[in-house]
Amino acid sequence: MQRARYVRLYTDSRGETHFEDLQVPLTPQEFAPADVPLNMAKFLPVNSSFWLGAPGEWVGDVPRPASKRQIFCTVEGEYEITASDGEVRCFPAGSVLFFDDIHGKGHLTRITNNKGALVFAVSIAEERTGKNNI
Repeated sequence: MQRARYVRLYTDSRGETHFEDLQVPLTPQEFAPADVPLNMAKFLPVNSSFWLGAPGEWVGDVPRPASKRQIFCTVEGEYEITASDGEVRCFPAGSVLFFDDIHGKGHLTRITNNKGALVFAVSIAEERTGKNNI
């Protein structure tokens, strides 16, 4: 079975942020009439989508939680996130990060190359029924 993999950055009950590796199983579903089924899964309800670009010299060196629950799909470049627990992870093109740390100690962000980074971002709706809202 095919799975979609992503990283979730979340806040625990003490306000510390941590990374969590997650997967969503995909199942064959009819996507377009008369075509072979494609592997799909419902995920999270969304409010909006937007493009976000950061120059290579950009650094978010003051810890802060995410401004809203959102998913970043890295399209170009690479950035690095430091969780408040000290773990550091890089997110190159092709990676998916779910920012779910909207309170607590927050995280640091740094662009890791001189060309910058480009992400396609999706703002998550407020309603939650579970981790994957399925």
